[in-house]
Amino acid sequence: MSADLQTKILSTNDPQSLAAAYEHLLSGELVAIPTETVYGLAADASQPDAVSKIFAAKGRPADHPLIVHVESVDKLSHWASKVPKSAQLLAEAFWPGPLTVILPKAAHVSYVVTGGQDTVGLRVPNQPDVLALLARLNTGLAAPSANPYKRISPTTAEQVMFGLNKKIAAVLDGGPCEVGLESTILDLTGDVPTILRTGPITKSQIEAVLGCDVQLPKSHNVAVPGNVKAHYQPTKPVKLLASNSLLEQLTAHSTLSQNDIAVLYYSETLTASLDETSAVQMKLSADKAGYAQNLYYALYQLDNADIKHIWIELPPEQEQWLDVLDRLSRAAAN
Repeated sequence: MSADLQTKILSTNDPQSLAAAYEHLLSGELVAIPTETVYGLAADASQPDAVSKIFAAKGRPADHPLIVHVESVDKLSHWASKVPKSAQLLAEAFWPGPLTVILPKAAHVSYVVTGGQDTVGLRVPNQPDVLALLARLNTGLAAPSANPYKRISPTTAEQVMFGLNKKIAAVLDGGPCEVGLESTILDLTGDVPTILRTGPITKSQIEAVLGCDVQLPKSHNVAVPGNVKAHYQPTKPVKLLASNSLLEQLTAHSTLSQNDIAVLYYSETLTASLDETSAVQMKLSADKAGYAQNLYYALYQLDNADIKHIWIELPPEQEQWLDVLDRLSRAAAN
């Protein structure tokens, strides 16, 4: 794509824009699409040359697999060589929604999509306009997050344009994402279902549907989207601090200028103390769903503010917060 070509902003509210997105994808171009999790950088998964453009636009290594978004559970058998009953049960419970299942790939699925692996990640996104687009295309859309590799995932079209303008054909603007964090990735190819990336669908929820134990290893060697050590990162360094430590650190750095530190927090009890410091501050919801929905956009705003460091209050170490904790730990990794 020419560096002189401006990325088009399309709207999900406009039938002509949706038709334009369809034509771009059909012709092998890249379109950023809204989902309930984050914006995805989409290409027709049946066109390996188009999928290759995703890696170039993001600067993403070619051996990192992509998730294929499909219209419905009925499409699983087209992309997977084997669809176990567990996948059907999970689809009934959570699709459309933020759960990706890993299955053995069908023979025709390109290794460009799977990063050279014999498995493929599949999910049905909970975004009606994207589902309509998938139905019209009658294919799958390979779509990692629509941002430069290892940077903050976008939950608005604004963020997509900030990172990928002039690198992709278009952005389909569907407004802010409702969930705000990437899907849970569940491997169904082994004897025991195994969570390879924490997400909005928790281990307990999956176990309740399947009626069996689900593994959640602290570490693994399976390459899946978003699981490199340093990921989801602002350009400014991130420091994670427990509530008490955060206050102590702010007190110790009370002489720092206003433009040195930005604090992202959620505890109401910190508000008064933070007001007495010179730090730039941004408060997120203490409710996990509200926190997750706004996290990436908050990090994006702070990263573009005139500050040098981002300090983040650590959320609770509870099951429903594991995906938030995972993303923050990678954002803060060196």
